[in-house]
Amino acid sequence: MQLFRFANPGFLYLLLLLPVLAALFVFNELRKRRSLRKLGESSLVERLMPEVSKSRPVVKFLILLVCIASGVVLLARPQFGSKIQEVKKQGVEVIIALDVSNSMLAEDIQPNRLTRAKQAISKLVDGLDNDRIGLIVFAGDAYTQIPITTDYVSAKMFLSTISPEMVAKQGTAIGSAIRLGMKSFTPGEGKSKALIIISDGENHEDDPVAAAEEASKAGIVVHTIGIGSADGVPIPVSVNGRKDYLKDEKGNVVITKLDEEILRQVALAGDGVYVRANNSNIGLDQVYDSIKKMKKQELESKVFTEYNEQFQIFAFISLVLLLADFMVMDRKNRKLANIRLWKFRI
Repeated sequence: MQLFRFANPGFLYLLLLLPVLAALFVFNELRKRRSLRKLGESSLVERLMPEVSKSRPVVKFLILLVCIASGVVLLARPQFGSKIQEVKKQGVEVIIALDVSNSMLAEDIQPNRLTRAKQAISKLVDGLDNDRIGLIVFAGDAYTQIPITTDYVSAKMFLSTISPEMVAKQGTAIGSAIRLGMKSFTPGEGKSKALIIISDGENHEDDPVAAAEEASKAGIVVHTIGIGSADGVPIPVSVNGRKDYLKDEKGNVVITKLDEEILRQVALAGDGVYVRANNSNIGLDQVYDSIKKMKKQELESKVFTEYNEQFQIFAFISLVLLLADFMVMDRKNRKLANIRLWKFRI
């Protein structure tokens, strides 16, 4: 197995110039043709300029375009990983269980509970180094969104796709999320596993306190973050493109409230801490500070430690194309046009 990467991926943004150059070339060609039509009939003008070629400028431009693309890839320095080494680091395993029920769309935390929680998780991931992270989403059911990993880039990519539509069954099954989290950690002994529940606490499905006690007995610390208002707010929905609020079967507007008591009980049963989120601070940093005090365990991961440069082939391609661009003339050469290497009889 080899890992492909670019040492300087920022240069790849220069490829965005290619369609701009193509558009400018087409615009310039159309402008030249309009100018020629003003001189007289097209067939007559072509006879007066026998050396002018319609195809050669196009061919030269295409050669130049491919040459630029090859040069950009060259600057980005493509590399293949050639040596895998097992690296042992000291860290902890953290799984975040994020509530994605409809109530998380409430706007008592701006812009809404779910978006603000995702922003906080993304910021937390940016600060990770040796630790492993996983992500579970839950509503009426719980699903693993990101298995335990040190691939922080992929974690942030999958995080951005999370929405309430991911879980068909609505509700808030905190207990299911805890039990799924227990199965998602790396098997083995150790007190370096933490589960963070981010929810409004409106549990309707199971017994999360009992699940937290089970997790604690298995050596997993369960922390909780309560997100939302205890006063209660409506849940915004879109109806025919207009903003409305979620209603029950009787037509009454559904009000969602933060249930701090259940989240406190879960954290207490799981030997963790409970933090109340607000608009300025979700509370993940506080929870993670507690996690960093845990005893670290040795985490093994395989990484590529040597990379072979692959830019040489693109340098060769660029050089060949530059020579080709130099040799292909814009106009026809009368002397060369009379040379025939092969004669065909019809």
